[in-house]
Amino acid sequence: MHILFLTDNFPPETNAPASRTFEHACEWVKVGHRVTVITCAPNFPKGQIFDGYRNRFWQQEEMAGIRVIRVWSYVTGNEGFVLRTLDFISFMLSGFLAALFVRKPDVIIGTSPQFFTAVAAWAASAVKRKPFVFELRDIWPESIRAVGAMKNRRILGLLEKLEVFLYSRASAVISVTHSFKRNLMARGIDGDKIFVVTNGVDSRRFHPLSKDPTLSQKLGIENCFVAGYIGTHGMAHALDTLLDAAAILMNDPASANIRLLLLGDGAERERLKARAKQLGLRNVIFCASVTKEEVVRYWSVLDLAIIHLRRSDLFTTVIPSKLFECMGMGIPIILGVEGESAEIVRQAGAGITIEPENAKQLADQIRILDKEPCSLQQMSSAGVASAKGFDRVALAQSMLNFIHKVVK
Repeated sequence: MHILFLTDNFPPETNAPASRTFEHACEWVKVGHRVTVITCAPNFPKGQIFDGYRNRFWQQEEMAGIRVIRVWSYVTGNEGFVLRTLDFISFMLSGFLAALFVRKPDVIIGTSPQFFTAVAAWAASAVKRKPFVFELRDIWPESIRAVGAMKNRRILGLLEKLEVFLYSRASAVISVTHSFKRNLMARGIDGDKIFVVTNGVDSRRFHPLSKDPTLSQKLGIENCFVAGYIGTHGMAHALDTLLDAAAILMNDPASANIRLLLLGDGAERERLKARAKQLGLRNVIFCASVTKEEVVRYWSVLDLAIIHLRRSDLFTTVIPSKLFECMGMGIPIILGVEGESAEIVRQAGAGITIEPENAKQLADQIRILDKEPCSLQQMSSAGVASAKGFDRVALAQSMLNFIHKVVK
């Protein structure tokens, strides 16, 4: 079977969509299928082309047996809705044109979060008369409304009509959460063609590790209790809550050994750094994004992982992919997200849940867990055990089985 996959994120980018697509495609190639990925020059999250790449109309490489075609797109950082939309639309057009020159695919998959990539996949499937599969990673444009990035109701309404059109035209929808499936069914989409393949963890890389002593020394956190957030610093993540919690902890002499580490890039990072400086937060450490290979070292130095999103009904339906990486590495979790992801943490016993955007509750729980090493060890062991149910290899095979059914 020849799988044509359109995505605007792919390694060497390290965000969740890039990792999921790459790891799934690797498994499909291993069992004998052909995979062609159409993507753009790597530039996420800063909007800067990675070293060794150029923003050309067509360039081709092979990665782990995957044929990767990179096409031109309008490259920008996360600098507002209009520029980001130009980025999305440009890749939609160039990705569609590139797909026309890919010979004999059996199925064409387009992935979100934003669905312009899925538009390109649907259009190519219509021309080539092949099944179109929509991989649904985010309810977009509802997520735009949730973070207040755009408030024009007319435009949002048009985008929602396009969204429903894509769901209805897809031969199948592969959703990353059960909540997304329920959302679509409530809007009239046939539940029989919606299949759930959650995010997962590559257990070969994300497994329990001892603290990296060299990195701990470099960061000045030896003998400290470290709670950390690793990931995108965006509007959806409400990371001011972490800074407010840090301020509470800094004013408590009993919490002098606690440090908060924030690693990643995103639209809010520079503002957050400036605010931390303004507040005089000596217990907060900012680290820039690192490679996929390096990130496990930073996970290893954490005593606690913080996963947080803005308080919103929409975000009760998401499952942050870093949740599974934390579980796989045995890092206890403080989860500031309600809904399906909170249920996973509670059932696994891998951490505790707090109310989103509640800085006092976050500070209190960090302070409590600092004094409870036995509880931390129990959460760590429970997380590792539960992560086995979200192994990426098994999930890739599950998705492949469903694609087979669609093709047949």
